Amino acid sequence: MTPRPLTIINGRLVLPEGAPQPGALRCENGRIVALGAIAPQPDDEVFDARGALIAPGLVDLGVFAVDKPAFHFGGITRAALMPDQGPPLDHPARVRFAAQSGKPDMWIHPLAAATRALEGAEMAEIALMRDAGARAVATGRRWIGDSGVMLRLLSYCAMLDMVVVTHAEDAGITGSAVATAGEMATRLGLPSAPAQAEALAVARDIALAELTGARIHFRQVTTARSLDLVRAAKAQGLRVTAGVTPAHFMLSDLEIIDFRTFCRMSPPLRCDADRRAVIAAIADGTIDVIASGHDPRGPEDKRLPFVDAEPGMAGAETLLSLTLTLVRDGHIDLARAFALLAANPARLLKVRAGVLETDAEADIAIIDAERPWVVDSDRMAASAGNTPFDRRPVEGRVNALFKGGKRID
Repeated sequence: MTPRPLTIINGRLVLPEGAPQPGALRCENGRIVALGAIAPQPDDEVFDARGALIAPGLVDLGVFAVDKPAFHFGGITRAALMPDQGPPLDHPARVRFAAQSGKPDMWIHPLAAATRALEGAEMAEIALMRDAGARAVATGRRWIGDSGVMLRLLSYCAMLDMVVVTHAEDAGITGSAVATAGEMATRLGLPSAPAQAEALAVARDIALAELTGARIHFRQVTTARSLDLVRAAKAQGLRVTAGVTPAHFMLSDLEIIDFRTFCRMSPPLRCDADRRAVIAAIADGTIDVIASGHDPRGPEDKRLPFVDAEPGMAGAETLLSLTLTLVRDGHIDLARAFALLAANPARLLKVRAGVLETDAEADIAIIDAERPWVVDSDRMAASAGNTPFDRRPVEGRVNALFKGGKRID
């Protein structure tokens, strides 16, 4: 049964450019058909936004678990699933199953494993996985250390015009490190690696991307030196994009002072100068995507000594509100925030979503950008509440969410 057309009235439209504009938005057959100074048609279902923002649903690029309650809480209507699953997404049947796992109220876009079993040695059947629904290719949690394998991968993906999502840390340098080398790691006696391990990985992959003409996306770029390399690559016209999670623009390695395992990340938290460099890169356009890195981990993974704990955070529920802190602090405007959270990741995945314009998919979030709330790891919708932002007061909540013009309960 075809749902009734929907018109959302009395809101402020978050458009690709400029400040939010008062107006309404109309959806029909799962797509946006009109927006601006419009009125509902006689048979339309009408939703009153009551002055809240009418924004595109978030497109979360690189989650490690399908966690619909957390996604819906955070205003996420599409998520790109990392291939690090059990078993890995290195086979067309697994990709096809993952692509169906969230429908109809959540669309999962699987990222195909770049290599078999994500071992970094033998290239997986990427074209078959693309045909099964993979929207991009990913190296997973690890960097491909073999430059020959990475060269072949980028050459093949350039031919297929698929973006390669890569993790940027030279494993030969990081080894078993759990922290960034510096005063804090020394004080705590933690195994650490220099921040340059990231820059070395970024530099090599940029060189190979230049050689092959491939599209490459660095899922997390967290150091000033790496960001300079990305900035220079973009100036050359290379097809390079970069992302980050809120942890690396909100937190520094000072957060691990009490061996807080909820602050155990991969890559690890950096010094405050790098944190500020990330904010500057978000502001100047060097960083293209802010993603949650959603990786819910239970007590069996986190209630351990810092060295033994697994990295990762439950990030879906806080992604929007933490990004809005950059707006309140004057670093970016709302249009730029939703480009980072929705439009840019949608473009990388080649999906017609993430933006409010006619004929785009009607994935809509109604957001009260000033609504205060307190992050509580014990009460999160996620399957586990391992957030480094526990007890932090934030602003910005989703009042209602629509997928394909149909409200998600």
